[in-house]
Amino acid sequence: MIMLTAMTKPSLLLLAIFSLLVVPPCLAADPDMLQDICVADPGSGVKLNGFACKPAENVTEADFFFKGLATPGATNNTMGSLVTGANVEKIPGLNTLGVSMSRIDYAPGGLNPPHTHPRATEIVFVLDGTLDVGFITTANKLIAKTITKGEVFVFPRGLVHFQKNNGAVPAAVVAGFNSQLPGTQSIAATLFAATPTVPDDVLAKAFQIGTKEVEDIKSRLAPKK
Repeated sequence: MIMLTAMTKPSLLLLAIFSLLVVPPCLAADPDMLQDICVADPGSGVKLNGFACKPAENVTEADFFFKGLATPGATNNTMGSLVTGANVEKIPGLNTLGVSMSRIDYAPGGLNPPHTHPRATEIVFVLDGTLDVGFITTANKLIAKTITKGEVFVFPRGLVHFQKNNGAVPAAVVAGFNSQLPGTQSIAATLFAATPTVPDDVLAKAFQIGTKEVEDIKSRLAPKK
């Protein structure tokens, strides 16, 4: 028995080291990069998990630059908020780097409605104003807090979350993501404005409302033509 224990310890140590080396990349939101840069080339026509690389000789500093977060976004819309993304679609040089950002602006009373990011955890830094923020766990527990200028809050990957400006002045945050393209699914729009549409009877039963109410919500959330 003593001999077996002595022989087992090195095996356990090797297993532990192997786990440390292998597990983190598996848990990462995006695959690890295999070269210095791989500037996205959406026009290549190549379909893969991410984007094909632009030829190195065609890469310029413009592929790594974006000034779209410098100015506040227009919040004169139904929700009173606007998300300005700085992801691989705006900055091709982010391809394979596993990071991106957004700026979110909120009018007084503005809401970034309940939504999820299926491919990333989000961390926000408040630039101005005060926000009521929160996320809901899979145990249906609401984790919520009021955050103000200079403070940070984290929304775990895949969990439904929101931000609301209940103040009398505009607010803004900068958000960071551990994915080059986090993806966003707004809960209301996903369910009531999908194409093709989710059947009325499915939504009526899920929300315990009538089909007339379902049709009314769908008409309100339908994309503007």
